[in-house]
Amino acid sequence: MGEELRIGIIGCGGIATAKHMPSLAKLPQVRLAAFANRTEDKARQAARTFGAADAKVYTDYRRLLEDRTVDVVHVCTANDSHAEIGIAALEAGKHVMCEKPMARTTADAKRMVEAAKRSGKKLTISYNNRYRPDSQYLYQMCRSGDLGHIYMAQAHALRRRGVPTWGAFLDKETQGGGPLIDIGTHALDLTLWLMDNYKPRTVLGSAFHQLGKQANAANPYGSWDPAQFTVEDSALAMITMENGATVTLEASWALNIVREGTAKVTLCGTQAGADMWDGLTINGEKYGRLYTTQIHLQPKGIPFYQTHEESPAELEARLWIEAILSGGEPVVKPEQALVVQEILEAIYASAETGQAVSL
Repeated sequence: MGEELRIGIIGCGGIATAKHMPSLAKLPQVRLAAFANRTEDKARQAARTFGAADAKVYTDYRRLLEDRTVDVVHVCTANDSHAEIGIAALEAGKHVMCEKPMARTTADAKRMVEAAKRSGKKLTISYNNRYRPDSQYLYQMCRSGDLGHIYMAQAHALRRRGVPTWGAFLDKETQGGGPLIDIGTHALDLTLWLMDNYKPRTVLGSAFHQLGKQANAANPYGSWDPAQFTVEDSALAMITMENGATVTLEASWALNIVREGTAKVTLCGTQAGADMWDGLTINGEKYGRLYTTQIHLQPKGIPFYQTHEESPAELEARLWIEAILSGGEPVVKPEQALVVQEILEAIYASAETGQAVSL
Protein backbone atom coordinates (compact mmCIF):
# COMPACT_ATOMS: atom_id res chain seq x y z
CA MET A 1 0.00 0.00 0.00
CA GLY A 2 1.39 3.37 -0.99
CA GLU A 3 0.90 6.74 0.63
CA GLU A 4 -2.43 7.20 -1.14
CA LEU A 5 -5.43 5.19 0.04
CA ARG A 6 -8.23 4.31 -2.35
CA ILE A 7 -11.60 4.47 -0.59
CA GLY A 8 -14.84 2.70 -1.43
CA ILE A 9 -18.16 4.02 -0.11
CA ILE A 10 -20.98 1.49 0.37
CA GLY A 11 -24.28 3.28 0.92
CA CYS A 12 -24.45 6.77 -0.62
CA GLY A 13 -27.33 8.16 1.43
CA GLY A 14 -27.59 11.03 3.88
CA ILE A 15 -24.89 10.11 6.40
CA ALA A 16 -22.34 9.34 3.68
CA THR A 17 -23.10 12.57 1.83
CA ALA A 18 -23.19 14.80 4.91
CA LYS A 19 -20.29 13.34 6.89
CA HIS A 20 -18.06 10.66 5.37
CA MET A 21 -17.50 11.72 1.77
CA PRO A 22 -16.91 15.48 2.24
CA SER A 23 -14.50 14.80 5.13
CA LEU A 24 -12.53 12.19 3.22
CA ALA A 25 -12.44 14.33 0.09
CA LYS A 26 -10.44 17.00 1.95
CA LEU A 27 -7.58 14.63 2.78
CA PRO A 28 -4.58 14.64 0.40
CA GLN A 29 -3.76 10.97 1.14
CA VAL A 30 -7.18 9.81 -0.05
CA ARG A 31 -8.80 9.05 -3.38
CA LEU A 32 -12.52 8.30 -3.40
CA ALA A 33 -12.35 5.52 -5.96
CA ALA A 34 -15.58 3.52 -5.80
CA PHE A 35 -19.22 4.01 -4.83
CA ALA A 36 -21.90 1.38 -4.30
CA ASN A 37 -25.60 1.96 -3.73
CA ARG A 38 -28.70 -0.08 -4.53
CA THR A 39 -30.08 2.99 -6.31
CA GLU A 40 -27.57 3.68 -9.08
CA ASP A 41 -28.45 7.38 -9.38
CA LYS A 42 -27.26 8.02 -5.82
CA ALA A 43 -23.96 6.28 -6.45
CA ARG A 44 -23.42 8.24 -9.68
CA GLN A 45 -24.23 11.52 -7.97
CA ALA A 46 -21.75 10.73 -5.18
CA ALA A 47 -19.07 9.87 -7.74
CA ARG A 48 -19.67 13.13 -9.62
CA THR A 49 -19.52 15.21 -6.44
CA PHE A 50 -16.73 13.52 -4.47
CA GLY A 51 -15.10 10.90 -6.66
CA ALA A 52 -11.85 10.76 -8.56
CA ALA A 53 -12.00 11.11 -12.33
CA ASP A 54 -11.81 7.34 -12.76
CA ALA A 55 -14.21 6.50 -9.92
CA LYS A 56 -16.31 3.37 -10.40
CA VAL A 57 -20.01 2.97 -9.63
CA TYR A 58 -21.79 -0.21 -8.54
CA THR A 59 -25.27 -1.27 -7.50
CA ASP A 60 -23.93 -4.44 -5.83
CA TYR A 61 -21.43 -3.89 -3.02
CA ARG A 62 -19.86 -7.30 -3.70
CA ARG A 63 -18.51 -6.05 -7.01
CA LEU A 64 -16.87 -3.11 -5.25
CA LEU A 65 -15.20 -5.53 -2.81
CA GLU A 66 -13.79 -7.49 -5.76
CA ASP A 67 -11.76 -4.43 -6.76
CA ARG A 68 -8.30 -5.15 -5.34
CA THR A 69 -7.22 -1.54 -5.73
CA VAL A 70 -9.69 -0.42 -3.03
CA ASP A 71 -7.86 -0.26 0.32
CA VAL A 72 -10.55 1.04 2.66
CA VAL A 73 -14.33 0.73 2.79
CA HIS A 74 -16.82 2.95 4.63
CA VAL A 75 -20.10 1.16 5.38
CA CYS A 76 -22.96 3.67 5.49
CA THR A 77 -25.99 1.41 5.10
CA ALA A 78 -28.93 0.38 7.30
CA ASN A 79 -28.12 -1.30 10.62
CA ASP A 80 -29.13 -4.81 9.59
CA SER A 81 -26.49 -4.90 6.83
CA HIS A 82 -23.52 -3.53 8.81
CA ALA A 83 -22.22 -6.95 9.83
CA GLU A 84 -22.77 -8.64 6.47
CA ILE A 85 -21.01 -5.90 4.51
CA GLY A 86 -18.35 -5.15 7.12
CA ILE A 87 -17.30 -8.81 7.44
CA ALA A 88 -17.25 -9.28 3.67
CA ALA A 89 -15.07 -6.18 3.30
CA LEU A 90 -12.62 -7.33 5.97
CA GLU A 91 -12.40 -10.76 4.36
CA ALA A 92 -11.75 -9.05 1.02
CA GLY A 93 -8.68 -7.40 2.57
CA LYS A 94 -10.12 -3.93 3.18
CA HIS A 95 -9.87 -1.75 6.28
CA VAL A 96 -13.39 -0.87 7.43
CA MET A 97 -15.07 2.12 9.03
CA CYS A 98 -18.70 1.28 9.80
CA GLU A 99 -21.42 3.73 10.72
CA LYS A 100 -22.91 3.41 14.19
CA PRO A 101 -24.35 1.34 15.71
CA MET A 102 -21.82 -1.42 15.12
CA ALA A 103 -24.49 -3.93 14.13
CA ARG A 104 -28.11 -4.83 14.71
CA THR A 105 -27.23 -7.50 17.30
CA THR A 106 -24.40 -8.35 19.68
CA ALA A 107 -23.83 -11.65 17.90
CA ASP A 108 -23.24 -9.79 14.63
CA ALA A 109 -20.93 -7.31 16.35
CA LYS A 110 -18.85 -10.18 17.77
CA ARG A 111 -18.58 -11.69 14.31
CA MET A 112 -17.22 -8.35 13.05
CA VAL A 113 -14.55 -8.24 15.77
CA GLU A 114 -13.54 -11.83 14.97
CA ALA A 115 -13.36 -11.05 11.23
CA ALA A 116 -11.06 -8.08 11.91
CA LYS A 117 -8.74 -10.27 13.98
CA ARG A 118 -8.68 -13.01 11.34
CA SER A 119 -8.02 -10.63 8.47
CA GLY A 120 -5.47 -8.45 10.23
CA LYS A 121 -7.31 -5.39 8.88
CA LYS A 122 -8.46 -2.41 10.91
CA LEU A 123 -12.08 -2.01 11.94
CA THR A 124 -13.58 1.08 13.55
CA ILE A 125 -17.06 2.45 14.22
CA SER A 126 -18.09 6.02 13.45
CA TYR A 127 -18.77 7.49 16.89
CA ASN A 128 -18.02 11.03 15.77
CA ASN A 129 -19.04 12.77 19.02
CA ARG A 130 -15.68 11.74 20.49
CA TYR A 131 -14.06 14.27 18.16
CA ARG A 132 -15.95 17.36 19.35
CA PRO A 133 -13.71 20.00 21.00
CA ASP A 134 -15.54 19.69 24.34
CA SER A 135 -15.29 15.88 24.24
CA GLN A 136 -11.57 15.98 23.47
CA TYR A 137 -10.90 18.51 26.22
CA LEU A 138 -12.93 16.62 28.83
CA TYR A 139 -11.25 13.35 27.83
CA GLN A 140 -7.86 14.89 28.64
CA MET A 141 -9.18 16.12 31.98
CA CYS A 142 -10.45 12.64 32.81
CA ARG A 143 -7.20 10.95 31.82
CA SER A 144 -5.19 13.51 33.84
CA GLY A 145 -7.22 12.65 36.95
CA ASP A 146 -8.77 16.11 37.32
CA LEU A 147 -12.16 14.56 38.15
CA GLY A 148 -10.70 11.79 40.32
CA HIS A 149 -12.53 8.45 40.36
CA ILE A 150 -15.67 8.79 38.22
CA TYR A 151 -18.33 6.71 39.94
CA MET A 152 -21.57 8.15 38.60
CA ALA A 153 -22.49 9.38 35.11
CA GLN A 154 -25.49 10.28 32.99
CA ALA A 155 -25.65 9.79 29.23
CA HIS A 156 -28.24 12.04 27.59
CA ALA A 157 -29.70 11.73 24.08
CA LEU A 158 -32.98 13.60 24.32
CA ARG A 159 -35.20 15.16 21.71
CA ARG A 160 -38.55 16.74 22.51
CA ARG A 161 -39.63 16.01 18.95
CA GLY A 162 -37.11 14.79 16.42
CA VAL A 163 -38.39 11.58 14.88
CA PRO A 164 -36.52 10.66 11.67
CA THR A 165 -39.39 9.80 9.34
CA TRP A 166 -37.30 8.88 6.27
CA GLY A 167 -35.61 5.63 5.32
CA ALA A 168 -35.90 2.64 7.66
CA PHE A 169 -35.55 4.45 11.00
CA LEU A 170 -38.99 3.40 12.25
CA ASP A 171 -38.62 -0.24 11.19
CA LYS A 172 -37.56 -2.50 14.06
CA GLU A 173 -36.59 -5.40 11.80
CA THR A 174 -34.15 -3.30 9.79
CA GLN A 175 -32.78 -1.02 12.50
CA GLY A 176 -33.03 -3.16 15.63
CA GLY A 177 -34.59 -0.31 17.61
CA GLY A 178 -35.38 3.39 17.76
CA PRO A 179 -33.71 6.31 19.58
CA LEU A 180 -31.79 4.01 21.94
CA ILE A 181 -29.82 2.35 19.14
CA ASP A 182 -29.81 5.49 16.97
CA ILE A 183 -28.75 8.37 19.24
CA GLY A 184 -28.52 6.69 22.65
CA THR A 185 -25.60 4.72 21.26
CA HIS A 186 -23.64 7.97 20.76
CA ALA A 187 -24.27 9.16 24.32
CA LEU A 188 -23.35 5.76 25.78
CA ASP A 189 -20.15 5.47 23.73
CA LEU A 190 -19.08 8.96 24.75
CA THR A 191 -19.74 8.25 28.43
CA LEU A 192 -17.86 4.94 28.58
CA TRP A 193 -14.94 6.47 26.66
CA LEU A 194 -14.67 9.44 29.03
CA MET A 195 -14.87 7.13 32.05
CA ASP A 196 -12.54 4.58 30.42
CA ASN A 197 -14.80 1.89 31.84
CA TYR A 198 -15.87 -1.01 29.61
CA LYS A 199 -16.84 -3.62 32.20
CA PRO A 200 -20.63 -3.60 32.69
CA ARG A 201 -22.11 -5.93 35.30
CA THR A 202 -25.89 -5.43 35.28
CA VAL A 203 -28.38 -3.54 33.13
CA LEU A 204 -31.94 -2.51 33.99
CA GLY A 205 -33.90 -0.82 31.23
CA SER A 206 -37.29 0.46 30.12
CA ALA A 207 -38.46 1.24 26.60
CA PHE A 208 -41.60 3.20 25.81
CA HIS A 209 -43.85 3.32 22.76
CA GLN A 210 -46.23 6.09 23.70
CA LEU A 211 -45.96 9.22 21.56
CA GLY A 212 -45.23 7.11 18.48
CA LYS A 213 -48.87 6.02 18.59
CA GLN A 214 -50.05 9.56 17.90
CA ALA A 215 -51.06 10.53 14.37
CA ASN A 216 -50.43 13.95 12.81
CA ALA A 217 -47.92 14.83 15.52
CA ALA A 218 -45.73 17.94 15.42
CA ASN A 219 -42.29 16.95 14.17
CA PRO A 220 -39.60 18.90 12.27
CA TYR A 221 -39.17 15.99 9.83
CA GLY A 222 -42.89 15.62 9.17
CA SER A 223 -45.50 13.54 10.97
CA TRP A 224 -45.25 9.76 11.05
CA ASP A 225 -47.62 6.91 10.37
CA PRO A 226 -48.25 5.20 13.75
CA ALA A 227 -48.73 1.87 11.96
CA GLN A 228 -45.17 2.10 10.62
CA PHE A 229 -43.67 3.20 13.95
CA THR A 230 -42.55 -0.21 15.26
CA VAL A 231 -39.64 0.94 17.47
CA GLU A 232 -39.58 2.63 20.88
CA ASP A 233 -39.92 6.42 21.02
CA SER A 234 -37.93 6.72 24.27
CA ALA A 235 -35.88 4.55 26.62
CA LEU A 236 -34.25 4.72 30.03
CA ALA A 237 -31.59 2.49 31.60
CA MET A 238 -29.34 2.05 34.62
CA ILE A 239 -26.01 0.34 33.96
CA THR A 240 -23.89 -0.82 36.90
CA MET A 241 -20.24 -1.48 36.18
CA GLU A 242 -18.03 -4.13 37.77
CA ASN A 243 -16.28 -1.52 39.95
CA GLY A 244 -19.63 -0.21 41.23
CA ALA A 245 -19.76 2.89 39.02
CA THR A 246 -23.25 3.53 37.68
CA VAL A 247 -24.38 5.08 34.39
CA THR A 248 -27.92 6.19 33.64
CA LEU A 249 -28.85 6.49 29.99
CA GLU A 250 -31.85 8.34 28.61
CA ALA A 251 -32.76 8.47 24.93
CA SER A 252 -35.75 9.83 23.07
CA TRP A 253 -36.98 10.93 19.69
CA ALA A 254 -40.25 12.19 21.18
CA LEU A 255 -40.68 13.05 24.84
CA ASN A 256 -42.56 15.83 26.64
CA ILE A 257 -39.52 17.65 28.01
CA VAL A 258 -38.09 21.14 27.58
CA ARG A 259 -34.36 20.51 28.04
CA GLU A 260 -33.11 18.51 25.08
CA GLY A 261 -29.68 17.62 23.79
CA THR A 262 -28.00 14.78 21.94
CA ALA A 263 -24.76 13.13 23.08
CA LYS A 264 -24.48 15.13 26.30
CA VAL A 265 -22.69 13.63 29.31
CA THR A 266 -22.71 14.39 33.03
CA LEU A 267 -19.82 12.99 35.08
CA CYS A 268 -19.44 12.88 38.87
CA GLY A 269 -15.99 12.14 40.28
CA THR A 270 -14.33 12.24 43.66
CA GLN A 271 -12.39 15.42 42.81
CA ALA A 272 -14.79 17.26 40.51
CA GLY A 273 -17.78 16.92 38.20
CA ALA A 274 -18.45 17.90 34.61
CA ASP A 275 -21.40 18.32 32.32
CA MET A 276 -21.91 19.20 28.67
CA TRP A 277 -25.38 20.73 28.79
CA ASP A 278 -24.51 24.41 28.36
CA GLY A 279 -21.05 24.19 26.91
CA LEU A 280 -18.55 22.42 29.17
CA THR A 281 -18.96 23.13 32.88
CA ILE A 282 -16.68 21.87 35.66
CA ASN A 283 -17.74 21.92 39.30
CA GLY A 284 -15.88 21.06 42.48
CA GLU A 285 -14.54 22.25 45.82
CA LYS A 286 -11.36 24.21 46.50
CA TYR A 287 -10.08 26.17 49.47
CA GLY A 288 -13.22 25.37 51.47
CA ARG A 289 -15.56 26.67 48.77
CA LEU A 290 -17.69 25.15 46.05
CA TYR A 291 -16.90 26.43 42.57
CA THR A 292 -18.42 26.20 39.10
CA THR A 293 -16.32 27.01 36.04
CA GLN A 294 -17.53 27.38 32.47
CA ILE A 295 -14.84 26.24 30.03
CA HIS A 296 -14.65 28.48 26.97
CA LEU A 297 -12.63 26.64 24.35
CA GLN A 298 -10.72 28.82 21.91
CA PRO A 299 -9.73 27.67 18.41
CA LYS A 300 -6.25 26.28 18.03
CA GLY A 301 -3.60 28.58 16.57
CA ILE A 302 -2.89 32.28 17.06
CA PRO A 303 -6.05 33.96 18.44
CA PHE A 304 -5.85 37.17 16.40
CA TYR A 305 -5.59 35.33 13.10
CA GLN A 306 -8.61 33.74 11.53
CA THR A 307 -8.06 30.01 11.85
CA HIS A 308 -10.01 27.07 10.53
CA GLU A 309 -10.48 24.28 13.02
CA GLU A 310 -11.40 20.81 11.81
CA SER A 311 -14.97 19.74 12.30
CA PRO A 312 -15.53 16.56 14.33
CA ALA A 313 -16.21 14.66 11.10
CA GLU A 314 -13.00 15.95 9.51
CA LEU A 315 -10.92 15.06 12.58
CA GLU A 316 -12.48 11.61 12.67
CA ALA A 317 -11.62 10.99 9.01
CA ARG A 318 -8.04 12.30 9.35
CA LEU A 319 -7.20 10.28 12.46
CA TRP A 320 -8.69 7.14 10.89
CA ILE A 321 -6.63 7.50 7.72
CA GLU A 322 -3.50 8.32 9.73
CA ALA A 323 -4.01 5.18 11.84
CA ILE A 324 -4.10 3.07 8.67
CA LEU A 325 -1.02 4.70 7.15
CA SER A 326 0.98 4.56 10.39
CA GLY A 327 -0.15 1.12 11.48
CA GLY A 328 -1.56 2.56 14.72
CA GLU A 329 -4.83 1.84 16.46
CA PRO A 330 -8.02 3.69 15.49
CA VAL A 331 -9.53 6.03 18.08
CA VAL A 332 -12.68 3.89 18.33
CA LYS A 333 -11.61 0.32 18.93
CA PRO A 334 -14.04 -2.39 17.78
CA GLU A 335 -13.91 -4.03 21.22
CA GLN A 336 -15.22 -0.78 22.75
CA ALA A 337 -18.07 -0.58 20.25
CA LEU A 338 -18.90 -4.22 21.02
CA VAL A 339 -19.42 -3.36 24.71
CA VAL A 340 -21.77 -0.54 23.69
CA GLN A 341 -23.70 -3.02 21.54
CA GLU A 342 -23.90 -5.54 24.41
CA ILE A 343 -25.34 -2.90 26.74
CA LEU A 344 -27.90 -1.69 24.19
CA GLU A 345 -29.10 -5.25 23.58
CA ALA A 346 -29.30 -5.86 27.34
CA ILE A 347 -31.44 -2.72 27.76
CA TYR A 348 -33.91 -3.97 25.16
CA ALA A 349 -33.97 -7.41 26.79
CA SER A 350 -34.52 -5.92 30.23
CA ALA A 351 -37.29 -3.68 28.92
CA GLU A 352 -39.06 -6.69 27.45
CA THR A 353 -38.85 -8.90 30.56
CA GLY A 354 -38.93 -6.27 33.29
CA GLN A 355 -35.89 -7.93 34.85
CA ALA A 356 -32.29 -6.81 35.20
CA VAL A 357 -29.82 -8.45 32.81
CA SER A 358 -26.43 -9.65 33.99
CA LEU A 359 -23.48 -9.32 31.63
